[in-house]
Amino acid sequence: MHDPVTAGRRTALRAIGLQAIVALLVTVAFLTQGMDAALAAATGGAALVAGHLVVAMLALGGGIVNARVAFARLLLGIAGKWLVVVAVMAIALGAWRLPPLPMLAGLVAGLLAYYVALHFQASNLVDRDKRER
Repeated sequence: MHDPVTAGRRTALRAIGLQAIVALLVTVAFLTQGMDAALAAATGGAALVAGHLVVAMLALGGGIVNARVAFARLLLGIAGKWLVVVAVMAIALGAWRLPPLPMLAGLVAGLLAYYVALHFQASNLVDRDKRER
C-alpha cells in the first residue's frame, strides 16, 4: 500500500536536511567576515530550517485526511513557518544586533536549497513511477 503522506513527510525531511547543510556552508563562508556575520548567517538558515520543520509536522503529521482539513493544515503550517522565521529574525536583529545581510544570505540560500531538493526528489519519484509501469 502506498501512503502519500509518509512519502511526502520523508521527502520534506530530506530536503530540510539538505537545507541545513547549505546553511552550514553559508555560515562557514561568512566566517571570513567575522563571528557576527557567521552567527547571523547561521541564524537565518536555522530559522528557515525550524520553519520548515513546523510545516512538515503540521501539514504532514496527521495521516490521511479529507481535502478541507489537509488544506487547512497546509495553510496553518505555512503561516507557522513564516511566524517562526520572522520571530527569530526579529530577535536576532533587535536583541542580538546581528548584521542583516549575512542573515538574509543564510535565509535565501536555505530557501533555494530546500526548493531545489524538493524539485529533484519529486522528479526522481516521477521517473521511478514511469520505470515501474
